[in-house]
Amino acid sequence: MIYDSKPWLKLYQVPHMLPEDPATIIDGFEATAARIPNSPAIYYFDKVISFAELDEMATRFAAQLAAWGIGHGDRVALWMQNDPQFAAAQLGAWKRGAIVVPLNPMYKQKELAFHLEDSGARVLVCGEEPPARAEFTISVPEFDALPPATADIRVPVSPDDVAYLVYTSGTTGSPKGAMNLHRNVTFNVEVFRQWMRLGESDVILGLAPLFHVTGLVPQLAASAILGLPLILFHRFNAKEALRLAYQWKATFCVAAITAYIALMNEPGERRPFAVKCYSGGAPVAPSLTQRFEERFGGYVHNIYGLTESTSPSHATPMGVKGPVDPASGALSIGLPIPNLDSKVVSLEDPSMDVPVGEAGELAMRGPMMFAGYWNKPDETARAHHNGYFRTGDVAIMDENGWFYLVDRKKDMIVASGFKVWPREVEDVLYQHPAVREAAVIGVPDEYRGETVKAFVALNSGYEGRTTEQELIDFSRERMAAFKCPRQVQFIDELPKTATGKFMRRALRA
Repeated sequence: MIYDSKPWLKLYQVPHMLPEDPATIIDGFEATAARIPNSPAIYYFDKVISFAELDEMATRFAAQLAAWGIGHGDRVALWMQNDPQFAAAQLGAWKRGAIVVPLNPMYKQKELAFHLEDSGARVLVCGEEPPARAEFTISVPEFDALPPATADIRVPVSPDDVAYLVYTSGTTGSPKGAMNLHRNVTFNVEVFRQWMRLGESDVILGLAPLFHVTGLVPQLAASAILGLPLILFHRFNAKEALRLAYQWKATFCVAAITAYIALMNEPGERRPFAVKCYSGGAPVAPSLTQRFEERFGGYVHNIYGLTESTSPSHATPMGVKGPVDPASGALSIGLPIPNLDSKVVSLEDPSMDVPVGEAGELAMRGPMMFAGYWNKPDETARAHHNGYFRTGDVAIMDENGWFYLVDRKKDMIVASGFKVWPREVEDVLYQHPAVREAAVIGVPDEYRGETVKAFVALNSGYEGRTTEQELIDFSRERMAAFKCPRQVQFIDELPKTATGKFMRRALRA
């Protein structure tokens, strides 16, 4: 159902429907650069780059692309850290009608070569010497040395053109390139403006990696279209993030909960570093939002989205504290954003909706949804049912339209015939003061089929004081015995993706 008639949305002073006025990101940026040319576009460490300067960098790159014969529909890959050249390169690519392919700078030779070949990228912009090359490869120093443009190199771009080809993490097979259209991006930027109340006085703290959809939409695209400064600092470092947040007076950020954990563990000032904080990418334990509030005095609003939904699909409106589901203990991922048709369907039969309060697979459709997987029509078809994208996430919807993420469908543990969702166990473990990070998986058990095992990283000062049995007993006091971890293994730090998600599959290895 589409929540266009829910009166309770008015309580949060956010729109439940938005006009779908298609636009392009590059048109929005050029309008910004013409309107406020001297305003700061990027704070890079202690350096300031204006919108006019960023536009000039983009135009120089676009001229080089034109000289190489790069035009509408060609792919331009960006393999680099959170640097200003990333922003300039994507804008320059769009001036030529090209498609931007953001790639993880941690990729090695085989991974980089796969993505270049799969996308058919003719151009690679790289921050360092790449282990694989495209037809045209340009480094950051070469990028900075490009001469001024001497001719008009701009081409028309349509809202229905592909803006980004963003590769999924490949947890269910080879990585797939999601085609995010210009209108997908501009629609969700408007959601951030209205629901997160982004305005001309805001400053964005770039905590998320730019190659990820969270870095692309609420950081790069929002900055470009809304005319907001974006703080960048090459790669994530908690100490530097806080220093620059205070220096440039950050007001807004979106990041994985692991980034917020790192900020909480950083010694020093306890004053707020941003007023508008959002966390997405992984379920957030209620106890962690409480810890953050105690540390910084601000509330981390939950948000949910996918590469396929071009960043947010569900969010907690700014200034609202999301509810906790009394049955599962999960903190709500939020309400459906404007124009989203979102529902929960049966895990066994996706054509059947499940009743309110029952768990099933989250499915959705709307103007923010991607156009499909690059050169993979069969994969695109399998990911949809009756026009709805099937997320693979298990969720619950309550009677007021709030959604709660239970876990990934593939991560469910079956212990002695009982279903156990790792997130529920992790939420309990996070209530223990010694626990800094926790991840739960199922491991083979001759008697039970599977049993619950927890991997835990401890807070400073608790090493050697907290025992496995203590955490097992702590869990038994707070949840059914079949859900409790039978094994606990202490590790220094949990394995994570570059975007901060815990890698359960690495723990199974």
